[in-house]
Amino acid sequence: MTNPKKESEIRFAFFGTSRIAVGILDELERENFIPALIVAAPDARKGRGMNLTSPPTKEWASAHDVPTLQPDKLDSDFLRNMRVSVWDVFVVVDYGRILPKLLLDVPRRGCLNVHFSLLPRYRGASPIRSAILNNDKNIGTSIILLVEKLDEGPIIAQKALELPSWPMKASALEDICLRESGQLLARILPAWVAGEIDAREQNHDLATYCEKIKKEDGLLDLSRDPYHNLLKVYAYEGWPSTYSFFERSRKKIRVQILDAHIEDGTFIVDRVKPEGKRDMSYQEFSRSGAKPI
Repeated sequence: MTNPKKESEIRFAFFGTSRIAVGILDELERENFIPALIVAAPDARKGRGMNLTSPPTKEWASAHDVPTLQPDKLDSDFLRNMRVSVWDVFVVVDYGRILPKLLLDVPRRGCLNVHFSLLPRYRGASPIRSAILNNDKNIGTSIILLVEKLDEGPIIAQKALELPSWPMKASALEDICLRESGQLLARILPAWVAGEIDAREQNHDLATYCEKIKKEDGLLDLSRDPYHNLLKVYAYEGWPSTYSFFERSRKKIRVQILDAHIEDGTFIVDRVKPEGKRDMSYQEFSRSGAKPI
């Protein structure tokens, strides 16, 4: 059995854009894995002022003196640029674009991808939210070899996660997935680069898929099963968020449901944000005379 490469000898590029990608970078850094290059989405205009804003991974790269590329297209010019250097592996986490086959073939040991589910369960963009919605405690993380088809690559490593409680809010479950996924990736990276790990094909017959989440999916029917409503509040935390309609002075009001719990089998709303207003406790809001429709 050959000795895996030392961390400092592994030359890899990291493709990622979001806060999720930064979470994985932080875990890799703790184990002394720093990418030689970060590839991120271009700066975008955000907020009310539409200010040009750098993606989180670009800011991370700047803080760690890592060069960054932000191509508008993964075209032949970009491909030629990546081929100038010799790469052991690419790591792809929430980059936002599908890498073409010619790019997947550039690094010597291919492209690794982190997915927050025990594949082939919950292929797609929202595995955490889908698991919560389905009341599915069988949560885990997968490291796969990227192929052209989404989330269908061979599995390199997987880990089932032990959860402190259930159900969990999406942000809390995401934090656990980030930590565990980053640690798993750091643990297998040297052995993968050294050729010590064999990838295994997924059982495609068992595949399940995440449904695309739309803003209107967050509508709550407060007369429905309390536990179903709680799962929606937890799953849709942040975006798209859950909401319901209330009436006050014969006027229909759209109200975000920010937090809730179940008490004696009853769905209890804790915090809300009426349209155009600040967030507040449900008790404060109800004193205004608003009633659920």
